[in-house]
Amino acid sequence: MSQATTVPNRIKTRMADPKKVLSIYFTAGYPKLEDTTKVLQQLQDSGVDLVEIGLPFSDPLADGPTIQDSSTAALKNGMTTTLLFEQLKEIRKSIHIPLIIMGYFNPMLQYGVETFLAQCAAIGIDGIIMPDLPLAEYELHYKALFEKYGIKNIFLITPQTSEARIQAIDAASDGFIYLVSTASVTGSKSGFGTEQEAYFKRIAAMNLKNPLVVGFGIHDAHTFKQATTHTSGAIIGSAFIKTLTQEGLAGIDPFIKSLRPH
Repeated sequence: MSQATTVPNRIKTRMADPKKVLSIYFTAGYPKLEDTTKVLQQLQDSGVDLVEIGLPFSDPLADGPTIQDSSTAALKNGMTTTLLFEQLKEIRKSIHIPLIIMGYFNPMLQYGVETFLAQCAAIGIDGIIMPDLPLAEYELHYKALFEKYGIKNIFLITPQTSEARIQAIDAASDGFIYLVSTASVTGSKSGFGTEQEAYFKRIAAMNLKNPLVVGFGIHDAHTFKQATTHTSGAIIGSAFIKTLTQEGLAGIDPFIKSLRPH
């Protein structure tokens, strides 16, 4: 029996809450190989709503230099798909927030798509982000498998994505849509100007059935607020990785608390 028939998907449950979602991306096996579960626990304890666990890959095309460097370091540390699943096998004993694996399709294909999804369901992963898995390929070959195991596939849209394609992605989705703030790679923006804000408003005005969560360019309380004015949440990756690199695990709580000051 799959997870879908026994446990409500945590992404859907969290997205139903009107409070803006703070999602954090980090690379599994970084800074140290055994840090994956420690980082997860500290993120949850610090009040993060959702976590994207990066599965390191040797050719991460959508990632900027900060995340690429963390991916390279994690691979050198010995991180693999099999090891990540081993590290996460007991994670639901202590972690209750939604968890997403973000990676690239090649490692998933090498592992075996159904085997990968079955493992995700068994350990309590709620969704997957694969930037290089095309919508048509997903719908033709893999959608039924994702649904069988209760795993949400999260698609990305950019300022260049056509309205017709956005509508098609919305129809194929059942979690949230990852709204890429810019066409460039992660970690390369210092803030949002009128062009990005107009883009956020334009997509919000389409009244899609799926919530929108912004990624790329969010690094502090100001950009988090900008990104979430017209959307349901925001994802922070490069700025968090920089904090981990410079300050280690001790820097997690102060960084997270700084993003939503009360």
